[in-house]
Amino acid sequence: MKLGSLKEGGRDGTLVVVSKDLSRAVKATGIAPTMQRALEDWGSVAPRLNAVYEALEAGTPETINGEPVFAVDFAALAAPLPRAYEFVDGSAYLPHVARVRKARGAEVPESFYTDPLMYQAVSAGFYGPRDPVLVADEAYGIDLEAEVVVVTDDVPQGATPAQAAQHIQLVGLVNDVSLRNLIPNELAKGFGFLQSKPRSALSPVFVTPDELGEAWQGNKVHLPLVTHINGKWFGAPEAGVDMQFDFAQLVAHAAKTRPLSAGTIVGSGTVANEDTSLGASCFAEQRTVEALRDGKPSTPFMSFGDTVRIEMKARDGSDIFGAIEQRITKA
Repeated sequence: MKLGSLKEGGRDGTLVVVSKDLSRAVKATGIAPTMQRALEDWGSVAPRLNAVYEALEAGTPETINGEPVFAVDFAALAAPLPRAYEFVDGSAYLPHVARVRKARGAEVPESFYTDPLMYQAVSAGFYGPRDPVLVADEAYGIDLEAEVVVVTDDVPQGATPAQAAQHIQLVGLVNDVSLRNLIPNELAKGFGFLQSKPRSALSPVFVTPDELGEAWQGNKVHLPLVTHINGKWFGAPEAGVDMQFDFAQLVAHAAKTRPLSAGTIVGSGTVANEDTSLGASCFAEQRTVEALRDGKPSTPFMSFGDTVRIEMKARDGSDIFGAIEQRITKA
């Protein structure tokens, strides 16, 4: 099934069930008022939400459970989880890490091959799929990061990857916004990101893993993640290729010393492949490829007025999550 949230109803939005083709939706408030509430009681709530999804797909009903069916307006959608208790973001694609480190003369630590790299990201609020990215200064080095995310129910502390896989309930996309020119000074302090990692944007809907069919294998999404900048193709790396750690391993890593609350979002990190002909999922990646090839980067970071579109389609061309479409805007 596919789930989203309307901007109405407060900071956590209003939960809606969305049709497979993303054209129609119906409020699910009689089952769970918000996505967060649904995830907190997923075992009992999910079958009821799925029944609504099946009714929505069975024909063109005018109402379901007394709620009117309406046409989806992407601008009216909040992030599926407008705010989350946790957003932990990995960096699971070895080609991305290796290139970025090579460009600055550093090697990939041996521990990276056995222990995921992860940081605590901003979760207090996410941009909706059509909301502008607000940045105060272009000099910050505005970048996107196209990634896949999963959402969990309650994960116990110390869960193994096999156990963690059972707690992955939803899959979606994120534009993990980065301010690249602020990162070096922050990392030099040895205490991680803060100002360099503002709010991120989530795809219009999250979907259950079974909605992905054969594309969900080995706790990875085996589909290209497509990015356009100002209407021009930027990249379409395969999300299921070159992923050093799958999502079950990433969830287990995050839960090693603490339980994860229902509604925790776990990110894959920037999707990148060894094959650079498939393009990039962030400007830092593109600039690194240029620096390694030409001796210096030639592609600038984003400017006010630039637009980004991130989406993932099934092999038959059908839309899965809807597109994140944003304009970079001065705050």
